[in-house]
Parts: sequence; C-alpha cells; structure tokens
Amino acid sequence: MKLIVGLGNPGEKYENTRHNLGFLVIDHLLKHLGDSKVDWDHASKLKSDIATFTLKEEKVLLVKPQTHMNNSGMAVQLVKDFYKIESEDLWVVYDELDLPLGSIKIRFGGAAAGHHGVESIMEALGTDKFWRYRLGIGVTHDKTHPVGRHDFHDAKEYVLDTFHSGEVGKARELVKKGTDALQMALEKGIEVAMNRFNTK
Repeated sequence: MKLIVGLGNPGEKYENTRHNLGFLVIDHLLKHLGDSKVDWDHASKLKSDIATFTLKEEKVLLVKPQTHMNNSGMAVQLVKDFYKIESEDLWVVYDELDLPLGSIKIRFGGAAAGHHGVESIMEALGTDKFWRYRLGIGVTHDKTHPVGRHDFHDAKEYVLDTFHSGEVGKARELVKKGTDALQMALEKGIEVAMNRFNTK
C-alpha cells in the first residue's frame, strides 16, 4: 500500500493558496485515476480526509490532513499507524518556496528546508526517511539569481496568498505535472518518475 499525503490547510479561505498545492495535486490525482464513485471521506479519528483507489493491484491511500499545515505530522502519524504503513511507502506532496514556479523535485529523505508541514511530519514520525514531491512556487528573478527563501520579505504571507493572474497558467500546469509524476511513479516506479520529472 502507498500512502500519498498532500499538504495544505483545511478551510475555504485557503483553498487556492500556494500553500495548498499538495491538496490540489492529490485532488486532481483522485479525479484522474480514481473510480468516479470514489470521493473524500472525513475520518475524524485520523484527523484527515481520506480516499482510496487501486492501481496495478496495489491499494493507494490519499490523505489530506485536516490539522492545519504546522500540525500535519499528527494526522500523518495517525493514518500511518492505523494502516501499518512503512515510512518508505509514504509520499508527501507539497509546495516548495526554494524552487521556481513550475518545477518539480522528487527525493527521498533530507532536511525540511524550512517547510513547517514537512518539519511536523519528521518530528511526529521521528524520521526523515520518506519520499517528497516538492512542487516549486518560488520566483526566479533571472538566471544568475537563484530562487531562495531569503528573497521573500514575508514568506508566510506569500505562501498563504493565491496565485497571481500571470501565474495561474503555470500553476495549473504544475498541478497536472505533479499528477503525472505521481501516476508514473505508481505505474513504473519512482526512479523512472525522478528521471522524467526532476528539474535539472
């Protein structure tokens, strides 16, 4: 079984913010790969919205924590323990300020790079050994000036804002690309997806 967690904040006011990119991608994945009758169920004891489907005879569990971003680890641990899923089968999908908008980096383990949702998961699980699908929401000023968290006067305000009109097309494409990366990883293996989608 694969556990795919999209990170975001619950509630209507956060729906289309940059920080909810993880929610948007797994919503799209469910529509794309799930049975038309399958929808999100609210599992209050697990503090999550959960949906499942089967692909290539493997059960896939999609999760949107309903704890708010900074406490994502609580929900992830509850779901992981309830379904007895190994950390190596946990894939976390989230927005990444240190990557330019439209880019993807898939990697295993490592630091949280300032992302509070990932920090919360690492703290709750006591390990960094899980897969991350990092979806770029940052800005590249020019080729010689790499994107970075330090470029933003108020990173919290930026991630909790919606995509600007000039970014909407790229953001929509990134949701599709993130969905395609997850599908390829499920169907052909995560290494194949890394080779295909990781931004050089």
